[in-house]
Amino acid sequence: MKLLHDLTCTIEKAFADAKALVERLKDHHDASESLIEQTTALNKRVEAVKQYQEEIQEFNEVTRHRPRSALVMGIQDLQQENKELGTSLEEHPSALELIRSKYREQVFRLLMTSKKDDPGVIMKLREQHSKELQAHVDQITEMAAVMKKATEIDEQQGCKEQEQIFQLQENKESMSLSALVTSSDLSLRKS
Repeated sequence: MKLLHDLTCTIEKAFADAKALVERLKDHHDASESLIEQTTALNKRVEAVKQYQEEIQEFNEVTRHRPRSALVMGIQDLQQENKELGTSLEEHPSALELIRSKYREQVFRLLMTSKKDDPGVIMKLREQHSKELQAHVDQITEMAAVMKKATEIDEQQGCKEQEQIFQLQENKESMSLSALVTSSDLSLRKS
């Protein structure tokens, strides 16, 4: 009986030891999960700092090649040039009409003095003149369309450059804030 009692005590002790071991393993597992979460969070912060440094380096390279004031001046020059081209395009149709009317007058006077007797010749010359004039108008209209398209492209490019500058500045500020939060968070954890 004593042997059975000793065996029962040994089995109970083994179960108690196993239960304690399971509890310790569970505690170790929870601690390792916590460490994994902290490591993941630190990895994300390290990646954010790396990205911040890359963006700052990219920003510095852009600004190193062209100072911001030069970029702004270039954009302002392009905008002024676009305004001047737009004004020229607006004045263009009235100038064309004036040239056409003067040309018609001169041709008509010339024809009247040289061919007073032949109305068929006058009509042919008028038709020829109209065709030539229309060809010139078409060329000028096409050039005006090209100039307008170039103006639009210049404006879009200027806006894109300005937007890129603003985005880089915003990124720089947000990364500075992120670095500040990270450093303050780390200092709070050390405390």
